[in-house]
Amino acid sequence: MTAFVRDQWYVAAYSREVGRELLGRTILGEPIVFYRTEGGEAVGLADRCVHRRFPLSESRLDGDTIVCGYHGFTYDRGGSCVFVPGQQRIPRTARVPAYPVVEQDSFVWVWIGDRAVADPGLIPRAPWLADPDYTAVCGMEPLDARYMLLVDNLMDLSHETYLHGGYIGTPEVAETPIQTEVDEDSGTVYVSRHMDDAACPPFYSKSTGIEGRITRWQDIEYHPPCLYLLHSRIAPQGGYPPAEGPDDQAFHVEVVYAITPSTANTTYDFWAVARDFALEDEEVSRFLYSSNHTVVMQDVTALNLLEQVLVTEADGYQELSINIDTGGLAARRILKRMAERSRPEGAVTS
Repeated sequence: MTAFVRDQWYVAAYSREVGRELLGRTILGEPIVFYRTEGGEAVGLADRCVHRRFPLSESRLDGDTIVCGYHGFTYDRGGSCVFVPGQQRIPRTARVPAYPVVEQDSFVWVWIGDRAVADPGLIPRAPWLADPDYTAVCGMEPLDARYMLLVDNLMDLSHETYLHGGYIGTPEVAETPIQTEVDEDSGTVYVSRHMDDAACPPFYSKSTGIEGRITRWQDIEYHPPCLYLLHSRIAPQGGYPPAEGPDDQAFHVEVVYAITPSTANTTYDFWAVARDFALEDEEVSRFLYSSNHTVVMQDVTALNLLEQVLVTEADGYQELSINIDTGGLAARRILKRMAERSRPEGAVTS
């Protein structure tokens, strides 16, 4: 069973997704409706009318209020009911929970848990997504699989060689040992794979124009529970950062994943690829979007299949883990500890 990590910020949407149309998302099992006020502020409310539980995401906006599409109960941006049909008195309990919402780095973040401890300063950063010195392409794919499978997938990139050959995978990714570090204070996991002499996969050769072999670095930062960053450095073989000054002879790609559990067995897979080269080249943007979307869908297919295996296997199955799994195992340990701290006494795992 999956224990959710509560009292945390999660990505609910890209900023561009939240507008004057009602958007419904289920996060950690909680249905939430998002919209933007006429003044431009993002709002998140529980997606159930208190009267007969009709989804507010299937209702309509009237100014900054939501009018329930079933019986007309109307809620303001703070979740208070301001109108009920057929009577003047509004029941004291006629309100829906409002969620803390923050926009940062092109994402809409929502706090799931005790709103009294919702600190926006705890939101991890992905600044390249809103940096004029980078160009980003992005998307979101839903997974019919538990979020831990996506965490495992991203923490061990050796699967690129086998699952993503012809796109981003080459033999060197699986052959090169990793270095893993854990910052226990912040709960951040770092996994690095530095390839000094590697084949250049089409993802990079076609976007950068590099011909021949490359020096390829992959440096992962995982900020549990939601944000995963992959700092990718690509240069012609033998090209290393200078001792001083900017690393301007290499190409840099910042790959961002926001891993948001929807239910115990479904996940929102937000992905983005930001680059510091060919900033105005639409053809490069189209290529990177198409290529990364293909890679993401290969992961989706594999993880959906794995989920079906997990839900049908007998209890007590023992996994085999090896050196390449150290980052993923560290992430599992931290997430388990966070879930135990955030779960109220007596609560049942999801």
